[in-house]
Amino acid sequence: MEILGNTLGEITREKAGILKKGVPAYTVPQPEEAMSVLMKRATELGVSLQVVHPLDPQKLEDQPLGLHGEHQYMNAGLAIALANTWLERQGHLNRLHVKHSGTLPDQFIKGLSSACLQGRGQIIPNSQVNSENDRDSSLVFYLDGAHSSESMEMCARWFAHATNSDGIQPGPSEQPHTDRDSRKFLLFNCMTVRDPQRLLPRLLDTCAQNGLHFEHALFVPNQSQYNKLGSLASPPSEREQIDLSWQLSLQKVWGNLPHHNKGLNDVNSSGATSVFESLPLAIKWLRETAQQNQSIQFQVLVTGSLHLVGDVLRLLKNNK
Repeated sequence: MEILGNTLGEITREKAGILKKGVPAYTVPQPEEAMSVLMKRATELGVSLQVVHPLDPQKLEDQPLGLHGEHQYMNAGLAIALANTWLERQGHLNRLHVKHSGTLPDQFIKGLSSACLQGRGQIIPNSQVNSENDRDSSLVFYLDGAHSSESMEMCARWFAHATNSDGIQPGPSEQPHTDRDSRKFLLFNCMTVRDPQRLLPRLLDTCAQNGLHFEHALFVPNQSQYNKLGSLASPPSEREQIDLSWQLSLQKVWGNLPHHNKGLNDVNSSGATSVFESLPLAIKWLRETAQQNQSIQFQVLVTGSLHLVGDVLRLLKNNK
């Protein structure tokens, strides 16, 4: 890591800078290397550091979490602990209403079940191939801005669950499963500071463990390029030479991984992978492929970069 540190302990020491004397703090279970650093710093400051465990789904009274993915139950547990502490300090705990013993207050259940975060576990049927109201779209985008090996694993688990066909009922924002044949595609890019040798194998292995295989992988540059925090450079004009060396290296990493399935071959692809010089061209190709194969549902996982996910969201919103 360029800023926070080169080891988990170094990174944790930087993260622990948020601890303040006299202010209660919460964390979720951490690796021993990280937890020891947190506990040491909390002791030095006299901070009460409590470890929060995942939320028990039964406390939601059969309501699903608005944010999808099993890891979100850990985040929900942390959010509940923080909210309870703030309400207690403000003297507002008496405003909470609990219907049944062993469940959360109504306000908490409503908030957790309606929470949404664009680009994280988000499912969008493509409106240019089918109407937005068509729940059986031929082209569906599954967006998650995972960009670390750990979050890549969580992303793969979510994608496998969201696209399964075993009859499990999806959540309110999930695309219902269909009896049609489906194809899984990957639309990927990551920043050059990331290591694709760690990201892509984790993604592929986790998907394979869940019985999911990609027919085709597409690698594209982001529309927006962020050189540093707070700096936004415009995408290159049509006359500028587009450097695809990074995307070609991603394609090579993917191609060297052990695959147990063969992709769809056509004039636009190289085996089971393609590199596009722009995101709009990749989206256009996906739409045309879906339009030409209406009997198949194309399920496209977009991941690897929050910037890529944001660019896809803008393109889909503008129908470009």
